[in-house]
Amino acid sequence: MNLLLTHGYFLFDDPKELQIMKPYVPLGLLYLSSHLRQEGFAVDIYDSTFGSKQELFALIRQGPPAVLGIYANLMTRLNVLEIVRCGHEAGWTVVVGGPEPANYAEEYLRHGVDVVIAGEGELALERLLRSNGNRAAWATIGSLIFFADDGSLIRTDSSPLIRNLDAQPWPDRERIDMDRYLATWRDFHGKSSISLITARGCPYRCNWCSHSVYGTTHRRRSPAGVVDEIEWILDRYNPDMLWLADDVFTIHHGWLFDFAAEVKRRGIRIPFECITRADRLNEQVAETLAELRCFRVWIGSESGSQRILDAMQRGVKVEQVRTAVHLCKSRGIQTGMFLMWGYDGEELEDIEQTVDHVKTCRPDVCFTTVSYPIKGTPYYERVSQRLVAISGWDQSTDRDLRIQGRHSRRFYQHADELLRNEIAAEPDAVKIQAAREGLRSTWSEIEA
Repeated sequence: MNLLLTHGYFLFDDPKELQIMKPYVPLGLLYLSSHLRQEGFAVDIYDSTFGSKQELFALIRQGPPAVLGIYANLMTRLNVLEIVRCGHEAGWTVVVGGPEPANYAEEYLRHGVDVVIAGEGELALERLLRSNGNRAAWATIGSLIFFADDGSLIRTDSSPLIRNLDAQPWPDRERIDMDRYLATWRDFHGKSSISLITARGCPYRCNWCSHSVYGTTHRRRSPAGVVDEIEWILDRYNPDMLWLADDVFTIHHGWLFDFAAEVKRRGIRIPFECITRADRLNEQVAETLAELRCFRVWIGSESGSQRILDAMQRGVKVEQVRTAVHLCKSRGIQTGMFLMWGYDGEELEDIEQTVDHVKTCRPDVCFTTVSYPIKGTPYYERVSQRLVAISGWDQSTDRDLRIQGRHSRRFYQHADELLRNEIAAEPDAVKIQAAREGLRSTWSEIEA
């Protein structure tokens, strides 16, 4: 074995995820595996989703040690650091990649990581493996961050991104327990779902969103290549629906129409859900999605206040969101809406506008979060001088950072209660009034 790939997401250790029970495979790791195996490397995968730390640690300690590649994001930092510690102590060369490590490279390196991959992983990891542990060669490999022998930090130039995504092998789904994923979905939701991507990257510049893996590039697979993969998935796994996990599925209308024509030509009919931006959805796109049997579209609304949307650099108008929701609903497509409380500068009137906005849209599903600054984003830089860590870096995540001067968590709980009660099937005037009073009474409660 040249490489063991794993990640830090353990489903059974996450109470919230146990309630949701909608796991999807780690596509990034599976793409790494298929690429590297095509290049002749021996690759094993430990898919931690249904696994345990104890089982993974036993595998690492059993060895023999080689290269341990770990995918990390801000949600899995604490688990990843435990895996890093185990791999380091067992003599493995520990490599981390994903959206977070490049922004905290020194921290990861000081906690036992040997090298951080910054950006798209396939080519950098391939060249790293070809170096056969020769650290002197690392300086010639793009997209790496590591400590030199004298302790100085080395950041190599970025590797070129993969231009022809159609030339890449499909994710290594056969190397993990796909039946477990399908069965979990069917047991908890009555239907199974499988994810795939048709593109990499997002060219938009919302200033709270991380672009640390693909930058602001956008690269598409061909419509025929995507439909080939869909046909194989349907024949091999027979899922009840698909999750097209692109950042913005409808970004390129010409591509979408060609894709729809190819799906129709082959007689494929499979329900799916996807994410879009409101400004990338019009009458023809909505009609095409309906014909493709798209059953749900997720729209990043974020706020009902145009002032806040402009501050976020969303590049979308409130009215465009309302139009997009209407276009979908009028064609029988469910709509999901993402909202964000607490963006820097948000006032009580912005929250009221967001509540009114959602009441107008009436999405089928609505999720809220309190904004948090992700290192490496313009939003993080904007509030960096006011950030307060409640514990050490290795004991927390970016979601735990506090922003001095922002309203209390209790304030945003009242915002959630107001929204939930206002859009309820049978609104309760007493509960609505209580939530409004709660908002006003906690307005002056500020983060320390």
